[in-house]
Amino acid sequence: DEMCDRYGADTFRLYEMSTGPLEVSRPWSTRDVIGSYRFLQRVWRNLVDEQTGAVRVTDDEPGTETLRELHRAIAGVHSDYAALRYNTAAAKLIELNNHLTKAYRAAGVPRSVAEPLVLMMAPLTPHIAEELWSLLGHEDSLAYHQFPVADEQYLVADTVEYPIQINGKVRSRVTVPADATPEQV
Repeated sequence: DEMCDRYGADTFRLYEMSTGPLEVSRPWSTRDVIGSYRFLQRVWRNLVDEQTGAVRVTDDEPGTETLRELHRAIAGVHSDYAALRYNTAAAKLIELNNHLTKAYRAAGVPRSVAEPLVLMMAPLTPHIAEELWSLLGHEDSLAYHQFPVADEQYLVADTVEYPIQINGKVRSRVTVPADATPEQV
């Protein structure tokens, strides 16, 4: 109860779900809750201006790298939820949000990325997701909307990076087209 009062129910729920596989016993630490709290704060700041409360979402088209990150997250989170791997789903959401923080620090996050992010957060953090969904202009609950679907074209890598090892130590890396033959590599 103290943790919920201090950080909110969604923070506590996210912390509990992201500490590791559900079937594994794990130590509980009140100090570690702050990581979940900070993640939710960063998501909020990416989508809502803290000073004015205005939504920081644009109708701009996201770049290719953002689309790759989004669809990689959608595919990963979908399979993680299906397998009850909430900890790895949370990690994928954090990665996506970190990308958005770097890519859209000055400008707002494209709506076509913000809405799937909120929908993917809903199973882990239903209260903040519902609030963000409402701020994004939706009058009905996000529970009535489909889970995002990954676009396969953004899941295919254009390049592959191979590490070059000498005596067991990585000395360099080579990036080649994903469809390169062994001879080309």
